[in-house]
Amino acid sequence: MAKRQVNGHHDGPANEGLNYLEYLGREVRVAREGRRLSQSQLGTAVGYSKSYVSKVEVGAIIPSEKFAKGCDLVLGTNGSIERLRERLIKRGHPSWFAPFVKMEATAVEILNYSPSLIPGLLQTAEYARFLFQAWDPRATEETLAGLVKSRQDRQSVLTGSPAPELWSIIHETAFHTMVGGQEVMHRALGHLREMAGLPNVTVQVLPFSAGAPAVAEPFILLRQMDGRRTPFGDTVLGGQMSESPDQVGLLLQAYERLRAESLGVRDSLKFVERRLKDYDDQS
Repeated sequence: MAKRQVNGHHDGPANEGLNYLEYLGREVRVAREGRRLSQSQLGTAVGYSKSYVSKVEVGAIIPSEKFAKGCDLVLGTNGSIERLRERLIKRGHPSWFAPFVKMEATAVEILNYSPSLIPGLLQTAEYARFLFQAWDPRATEETLAGLVKSRQDRQSVLTGSPAPELWSIIHETAFHTMVGGQEVMHRALGHLREMAGLPNVTVQVLPFSAGAPAVAEPFILLRQMDGRRTPFGDTVLGGQMSESPDQVGLLLQAYERLRAESLGVRDSLKFVERRLKDYDDQS
């Protein structure tokens, strides 16, 4: 079977081929057009730019509470935009990601490759918060708190019973990308070292000296109890899962090449220790 866009087609507005964020954006657009307002006019009325309105309408960002309330007032939607936003926030994960999270929770093995950041399952809360804030600088505290909590909830799978085997290959770039500043990075790497000490977690570092990596984008391979494997690719446009045996095979081969080019497990932990010391000396 061919790969499919992960968009939660199993419930709610997804029956129309939309995820919840896209559905909210469409409702804003329909209401705006019903009032014969341009994106610029709506933006001016609610105190935001045309670009912000456009991003909301295509489902690229979660609108702020102020924006949602402003739309309800200007468009006369009786609080429906704000209610849709609240529902989206309570879902925690974007609806395109929800099917993957469900499968991740039942996996017996998780193979992860991260080319530029510490993987989500191994992040501290503050590190994750800075990433979410960088993605949407206008996100409210409520939105950020909900996203961070959802990410932390995902991490509980690693300490559950039974816990999956996690093998995570992290490119050296992630250790030099200053997310949140030196102290945040120091705590993030300390947490990574602690997680790598779990019996079911293995961390390897792919160094700069390895040259061009076998894969340029982040991906995750899940294996279920019945042996079924599901790859997940994360892009700026959303996520994709695949049921194609050929694609699974290609990613497994790529992962083995990444693993072969990476530092050994002990050397990887020594590398983490060195970077920890570097951030400690700088702080």
